[in-house]
Amino acid sequence: MARYLLKRIVTYLVMIFLVTTAGYFLAVKTMNPALLEQERIPRPTDEQIQQNFASLGLDPQMSAWDRYVQWLSNIVLHWDWGRSPNGAYINSEFGQRIWVSTRLFLAAVILSLIIGVILGVISAARQYKVSDRLITGYSYLVYIIPAPIGYFLVQLGAVAINQMAGERIFYVTGISSPGVAPGWPTVVDMAAHYLVPTFCITIMSWGGYQIAQRQYLLDNVNADFVRTARAKGLTRNQAISRHALRVSFIPVAQSIAFTIPSIFAGGFFAEAIFAWPGIGLWSLEAIGKQDVNAATATLAYGAVLFAVGAIIADIATTIVDPRVRIQ
Repeated sequence: MARYLLKRIVTYLVMIFLVTTAGYFLAVKTMNPALLEQERIPRPTDEQIQQNFASLGLDPQMSAWDRYVQWLSNIVLHWDWGRSPNGAYINSEFGQRIWVSTRLFLAAVILSLIIGVILGVISAARQYKVSDRLITGYSYLVYIIPAPIGYFLVQLGAVAINQMAGERIFYVTGISSPGVAPGWPTVVDMAAHYLVPTFCITIMSWGGYQIAQRQYLLDNVNADFVRTARAKGLTRNQAISRHALRVSFIPVAQSIAFTIPSIFAGGFFAEAIFAWPGIGLWSLEAIGKQDVNAATATLAYGAVLFAVGAIIADIATTIVDPRVRIQ
């Protein structure tokens, strides 16, 4: 196991390096923060712009290769991802925002997987019954509704509940309230702000798992090994839970590699609507501000997420599929 994981980690580190390098050169070639500086009032001179960017390690007069060598050397030797055109340090900004995004999405990702698989099993076991039609119909409806609209509708519902109650029950924006006393009141306040966004992301994300689990399970319900199990005395539900479910969960487990990064990468919708300053929103802001270093850092983060998801999917596959062994 350790040897396998080490080989996979090395492979993905190479992949992350290549993707990040290509992204950096692309960002250097396409982004020009000096153009935004020329829109300031009063407008700085070209010499002032040149000196300012040179002091930040963003000298536009340097070749793309020289800038890359300087940038990569700072990362390897000092773990310094550089600075933004406004002078902010990427390390500091990234550290704050990664914690925000992790808080926002970690619980939602886990809940989406668990709830989606459970509902997929229930709907498959009760195929074409009312519960199956309601659950599957909701999942397809979520597929049709764009995520931002779904988030906005839930947000409006929470606001309506607050208005009917005559007091604030649900927090629909922000990550905390100002002036809260440290300790337990801070924990309670964070949980209150966490509730609505987590609920939104969860109910908008479990549909894919439910549909996939239902379809794969139905494909295996009438398989020979399930009929054999029933012939040996197991009930239909017992044969499904002990045999068909394990086989049908294999492709769902493999999809984790793509679901985790896609949820985090698409998080800028939730972060923008609920005013959570996370990685997704920062990546969009970096592009708008022509921030080469921030854009590259978020690209590297996305590659790391994909690698982590792929390793988790490999491990999950070996757990649910006895035919696969990690070697």
